[in-house]
Amino acid sequence: MITVITGASAGIGAAAAGRLSALGHEVVLVGRDAVRLKAVAGGLTGPKAEVLTCDFTSLDDVRRLAGVLRERYERIDVLANNAGVHSKRRQVTGDGHELMFQVNHLAPFLLTHSLTDRVDKVVTTTSMAGNTGRLDPGDLSRERRRWNAWMQYGDTKQANMLFTQALATRGVRATCFHPGIIRTGFAGDTLLMRFYLAIPGVAKPPEAGARTLVHLASSEGEAGRYYVKEKPARGRADHDLAERLWTASLSALGG
Repeated sequence: MITVITGASAGIGAAAAGRLSALGHEVVLVGRDAVRLKAVAGGLTGPKAEVLTCDFTSLDDVRRLAGVLRERYERIDVLANNAGVHSKRRQVTGDGHELMFQVNHLAPFLLTHSLTDRVDKVVTTTSMAGNTGRLDPGDLSRERRRWNAWMQYGDTKQANMLFTQALATRGVRATCFHPGIIRTGFAGDTLLMRFYLAIPGVAKPPEAGARTLVHLASSEGEAGRYYVKEKPARGRADHDLAERLWTASLSALGG
């Protein structure tokens, strides 16, 4: 099986790569840092892994990655959209989009959309924060609404859930999941994450966060559903909003 994992240089992505490789998956590790990716690849016990670099803050780089994957693989069994970012301050990418919106939603949307005819299954790492999202397809970068880091993050994680639903309506076997509070350094500079990390037993190791990703990549998940601890859970289901997000995402990409 060919499994592409973004955000694979550390944390949940690296842990998932290790487990899937041990299960016999031929993993393609995607991330920004080639050195760290090669270190992850060197520790795998299964089939030889491929390393591909990509910076999701550049949509042209995402297009390049999609082109490389199309050139090298006639079929991709699993695309794991795991890369993500949290930023305490508002940043705008060179493409003109708010950073979290681009990295957490628009880049994986572009990558997935570019590979739909090659991919059998899509698994996206989202967050329970998506249940607090107030996504507005007409203001995805919060240019007209008050910008707050956790509000924007929640919007992007809600977008992951809605994107999963929209993919399922188009016949794609797509699922998404909440990994839990994980000790990866993600959002480690925020008071909220410091609070969680300070409570004994709350934050789990990356291997725990990767379990549901591995489960969904290796089994028949229910298309369009949101998962927590390897089981379907209640997420933000809204067919109309999912379709509006799809249209707005294509528009943001110039489509």
